[in-house]
Amino acid sequence: MVWCAKIILAGTGPAGGDGIVNVGAVLQDAFGKAGATNKHPKHFLFFTQTSNGQTAANDFLQRLKERTKDLDAPVGNETVQAQIAAIQAWGQGDATTLGTVQHPVLVANGDDDVMVPSFNSFELARRLPNAQLSIFPDAGHGGIFQHHAAFVQQALAFLQQ
Repeated sequence: MVWCAKIILAGTGPAGGDGIVNVGAVLQDAFGKAGATNKHPKHFLFFTQTSNGQTAANDFLQRLKERTKDLDAPVGNETVQAQIAAIQAWGQGDATTLGTVQHPVLVANGDDDVMVPSFNSFELARRLPNAQLSIFPDAGHGGIFQHHAAFVQQALAFLQQ
């Protein structure tokens, strides 16, 4: 078998994509809602506000508790601020060179992403010459968390092509 570099991109869009630069306001809104409802911010950032989406959020948060060893270090404010700055810079970037990417790419997202509006994933896949697009129904930025079994199957099939 010949090795071929492949790319999987989830919950993202092209540089300069509409609404990406607004991530700071989206985060602030989600943290406000989380505080007001005594829910985790991931309920508002990664999942839809439907009953299916909120059940998936609860299930995801429970799965996060399953691993008890070798945990990631907690994310601090400095890391969050750096990530926001990077996303805002990406949101102001230029996507004109995407057409030169020749690697196969799987682009995945939910159909209702509030962090990186879902239409940006469609645009990203359109601009990449060898892209496949997977949009999960009734899912947000965490579409791959909500539909993890289907995503793993898609990712493995994509990597084995």
